[in-house]
Amino acid sequence: MANGWSLIVGLIFVVVLSVLAWIFSPKGDNQTVFRSTLILSFACCYLMWAITFLAQWHPLITPKRSDIRPERVPQ
Repeated sequence: MANGWSLIVGLIFVVVLSVLAWIFSPKGDNQTVFRSTLILSFACCYLMWAITFLAQWHPLITPKRSDIRPERVPQ
């Protein structure tokens, strides 16, 4: 089962991939574009995964209706 360490392991994985993309990007006129594209893609994928993971791990509580008496709410 997943736990809080999954977020930290995922972040370390993305940082390592970003450093590798920075070091091993092909040299040339488009080096900055290539680096930026890879690093931003890694960061966006991590954020999308982390938000989805946290939304499933801690779902929002459904709103309670205020017009129902507490004794009438099914348990």
